[in-house]
Amino acid sequence: MHADLQLLGRAVKQAQYRQHRALDSALATVGSTLAQWDALRAIARTPGASARELAAATFQTEQAFGTLVGRLTAQDLVERRPGHGRRIEHHLTPAGERLLKAGHKVADEVLAETFAPLPEPDRATLLDLLQRLNGTVAKP
Repeated sequence: MHADLQLLGRAVKQAQYRQHRALDSALATVGSTLAQWDALRAIARTPGASARELAAATFQTEQAFGTLVGRLTAQDLVERRPGHGRRIEHHLTPAGERLLKAGHKVADEVLAETFAPLPEPDRATLLDLLQRLNGTVAKP
């Protein structure tokens, strides 16, 4: 069997799109968007990271991430602190940590539902295949 690569690419994109829409809708119930929650998650994983590092981690441009983190700072979810030289470091505030925790609970529920049609061995295989395709190892 020879896979149609365009069909495969579209199926991956469709699964991602469905997941993002479901996450965005569910995260709204705790007062966040997917982009905001993802930014909080990236900052929590690497406290003190620069905007450049965080933009790359969240698949955004530096400009888009800067706009987003500006909103998060205005909402008292993120704090920016001076670092070495011109570097600005990003840290979660206690309110940001609470929102991140609430978002984790929501995301866990959405993702459990998203992947429910696949038995655990298939999920593990899918994760392995995607990690091989991306040349990465998953990080929490």
